[in-house]
Amino acid sequence: MTNAAVYLDAASSEPMHPAARDTLLAALEHGYADPRRLHGPGRNARLLLDNAREVVAEVLGVRRDEVLFTSSGTRAVQLGLLGLAAARPGRSASGPPAAGLPADGRRIVHSAVEHQAVTDAAAWWGEPVTVAVDTTGRVLLEALGEALGKAAPGADAIALQSANHEVGTVQPVAEAAELAADRGVPLFVDACASLGRLPLPDGWDALAGSAHKWGGPAGVGVLLVRHRARWSHPFPAGDPLARVDDGFPDVAGTLAAAAALQAVTTEREQVGARQRELIDLIRASVAHIPDVDVVGDPQGRLPHLVTFSFLYVDGEALVTELDRLGFGLASGSACAVDTREPSRVLAAMGALTHGNVRLSLTRDTSRADVERFLAVLPGVIRGLRERAGL
Repeated sequence: MTNAAVYLDAASSEPMHPAARDTLLAALEHGYADPRRLHGPGRNARLLLDNAREVVAEVLGVRRDEVLFTSSGTRAVQLGLLGLAAARPGRSASGPPAAGLPADGRRIVHSAVEHQAVTDAAAWWGEPVTVAVDTTGRVLLEALGEALGKAAPGADAIALQSANHEVGTVQPVAEAAELAADRGVPLFVDACASLGRLPLPDGWDALAGSAHKWGGPAGVGVLLVRHRARWSHPFPAGDPLARVDDGFPDVAGTLAAAAALQAVTTEREQVGARQRELIDLIRASVAHIPDVDVVGDPQGRLPHLVTFSFLYVDGEALVTELDRLGFGLASGSACAVDTREPSRVLAAMGALTHGNVRLSLTRDTSRADVERFLAVLPGVIRGLRERAGL
């Protein structure tokens, strides 16, 4: 058994924020009942859930009736994206055509570096149209415009992340929103990687986030749907046109997620500046190791994340060796179910796809932690290459 004394995989899941932990413990005592019931415990649960909705709306600067809670970030992505597509004229909220039948022109346009939750939803809906990115992982707006023009008889929705889960590059959401508006196509934004860390972008119709990414508990997603947006529940529901929460809510977890979001948003400027400085140090230091590709935009990026790939090194072996030395990092595709597979995000960028690691800082990662990591990394790379006979 190994124990990663220095956890550097916050992009997978941030350790729970103290504000979330305290709120969760307090809410567990009163949030157990069905908030749809009229009895006292149900009313108590509804008050907690309404409080969570109010906090999220205030923190994110949206209307209270634009906030929905789901069972995960993935579920929020599915509901948000497919709900926009299902509400398009001539579509229905009953899902895609049956297997083996023609897709009838169903199209969701998305970038080549979207999370698998997006690409799977787009493929489930119909025949997705993929848009190329540049070498930093940023979507090519000209290519996006061309894709919208070619998506005959028309695109049902555009999906674009706010920032890439794997390399941290921030996407031009506002510019993409202008293209979408010009063509009358709704825009869905996957903000799971950035919510709480960056301000919300402009121009979206629906947007999804995941609580465990910002220091809330796992099992809570947030879906924002603009009141002006056409949106229909894409899955079986009591009222397919109702903007309802996703099943029986985790009331205590939802309130804890809201508390964490409020806390990290308040701390964002200070924590982000410190993390950005540490990532700059890591990027500069790692670049001195021979045969390395430090990927992603060095400036327009998430403050806490960096990915690099080493030639002649197996990514899984690298992660295992670093874990043995007390450092927990991720390798493979951060946007796929099986993270041992080569990264399709890096492939779309034209970067090295093997020997890659994603390092992401927690809010508590210190400079001493980073310096310890940088001190051992060159020797680990050298040892793995020697073992491979290089």
